[in-house]
Amino acid sequence: MPKIKRLNPIGMKDTSDYGFTQAVIVPSGSELVYIAGQGGADKDGNYGSFDSQLERAFASLDNALKAVGATPEDVVKITVLSVEHNEQKLSLISAKRKAFWSDHKPASTLIPVPRLASDGMLFEIDAIAVINNS
Repeated sequence: MPKIKRLNPIGMKDTSDYGFTQAVIVPSGSELVYIAGQGGADKDGNYGSFDSQLERAFASLDNALKAVGATPEDVVKITVLSVEHNEQKLSLISAKRKAFWSDHKPASTLIPVPRLASDGMLFEIDAIAVINNS
């Protein structure tokens, strides 16, 4: 399969320090996989702190990727939703993205929101990944 290309074009901010890439090119003939928003509830439905939700949401994203035969490197786009967003949460999110993707950062949109689906839910992430079934 041809490689996914990730770019931070000249003249645009290099967003690598935030854990994402400005533009991603998907090779022709690839299949796209859409991963639903993953929140940070534990198996009993409890949410806890923003930090714990962030960890659990990324663990759920990783599980969903494995279920479809993908890895974090196959992710080309994410959308992040953060309740009561601030610079401290941005730092935590950026660090987690950088650790999860290392050199293969996806394009990303972060949207501060006043509320998510359930009371106590503070973080959600969805993803688009590319797989090759040939």
